[in-house]
Amino acid sequence: MKREFLTLAAVVLGASLTVAGETPKTGTIVSESSVDCGSHKSGKKDSTALLCQQYVVRTATTEYQIRQQKPGDKALIPANTAIEFTLDKAKMKLKANGKKYEFLIVGESAITAPK
Repeated sequence: MKREFLTLAAVVLGASLTVAGETPKTGTIVSESSVDCGSHKSGKKDSTALLCQQYVVRTATTEYQIRQQKPGDKALIPANTAIEFTLDKAKMKLKANGKKYEFLIVGESAITAPK
């Protein structure tokens, strides 16, 4: 009897932790730019600069600077696109125009309230 109760309690607790994930936040991409994110050697002495897209995402209280994880990701997200996102350590997982993306957070700043 005691063992059944403990098993039931563990199942209920595990289910509540799974459901209690972080709720998505909303924001807007306000700008996009290409930034240097490494180089690629194409010969013995030749190297080509690799560019990554960097975006500025604005919420009601915070502005995030996010960058592609790999230079090969070619998808561009236009400015003024509304997004939903979650934060996971130094990464932002976002959804824009029905597609999912994952970016590195490279900067963060607070937005002051208008006077």
